[in-house]
Amino acid sequence: MDSTLTLAAPAARAGTPRLRVAVIGGSLTGPVAALLLLRAGFDVTVYEATPASASRGGGLIGLEHAALDILDGLGIPQREFIAYDSETILQVAVRDRRPAQTVRRTYPGRNTTWPLLHRALAARVPAAVLRTGMRVTGLAAHTGRPVLRFADGSSEPADLVVFADGRSSIGRRLLDPDRALRYAGYVAHRGIAVHAPRPGLRDFVRMEPCPGAQFNVAPVPGGCDWTFYLGCTPAAYERHFGAPPTRRVFALPQHISPAARSHVDAQADALLPPDHAAVVRATTARMAVAVLDIDPPTRMVWPVGDGHAVLLGDALAPVRPHTARGANNGIEQAAGLAVALTQHRKYGADLPAALHGWQRRHLPAAVAAVRRGPVIGDRLGLGAR
Repeated sequence: MDSTLTLAAPAARAGTPRLRVAVIGGSLTGPVAALLLLRAGFDVTVYEATPASASRGGGLIGLEHAALDILDGLGIPQREFIAYDSETILQVAVRDRRPAQTVRRTYPGRNTTWPLLHRALAARVPAAVLRTGMRVTGLAAHTGRPVLRFADGSSEPADLVVFADGRSSIGRRLLDPDRALRYAGYVAHRGIAVHAPRPGLRDFVRMEPCPGAQFNVAPVPGGCDWTFYLGCTPAAYERHFGAPPTRRVFALPQHISPAARSHVDAQADALLPPDHAAVVRATTARMAVAVLDIDPPTRMVWPVGDGHAVLLGDALAPVRPHTARGANNGIEQAAGLAVALTQHRKYGADLPAALHGWQRRHLPAAVAAVRRGPVIGDRLGLGAR
């Protein structure tokens, strides 16, 4: 466990009960929330549905300064998860497979990858805190306390349940069932080209070859990470990846059909400069992510008996990747939650008031990010109309 987390927690006000917190989700937002709450002196257990032996992964993530500062506060040095410190975004208009115009922008943050950041976080979550292979199936109040029910038939009580379980959140289905995911009509095809023929790549490059397509590429250790946004009907998605887009929101390498691979290669050859098309073709293991929308959230906190449950990050409001706000929203919300709970624990602040104050501060940013995604998609000609 990192030395930052061994510091003495703030002393609780006499008579303030010690909250037992259950964090659902072990990807990124969940571990951040767990580490912050452990540091603040709470009893925390993280429940992750995926078994420990299962392979997991993800692509490039942009972290803004606020999120980076929160990770700094947890004692995670940037050198551990930031391999390239460029803040430059090169926005390139492509015409007839040739760069026609380049605009240089500065990103207020750094880029990392899901594996690098997850590894840094997982290394600091104490083994006794994390329970894998624990898929939540229900939440109800029993003798006044929230009780989680799991697929293996077991149950666990808590005082506060923090759902940080991603776009397909069981927490959202339990707490806010009227907000269902909707397919936006296009796919983020992703891959990491190992030792790809892109010498000297250092910055994040965004290519816009035509309305209805966008190609992003950036350096990662051992190669380059690329994302190719292309339109796709629901029927074509099911043919290419074996299930509807709102059911298979992530298509892992084993789900990528030969037809899907051929389609992406053909689009790269038709739209991208030859060296970038070669990067796509050189990529063996690929993934695909359905771009999804959802109605903006109207709340983040729910009473469960005498306790509470909250939604964080993508569990609350999955956003289109063009917004670059998915991970940032989750990390910032987790930090704000830790502050609110610390005021309750340390000074006896009213817990419902503290949670609703946290909601009042963070809900508008989540709503804005949900609404901004389709606007960006429309500008790029991406998505169903």
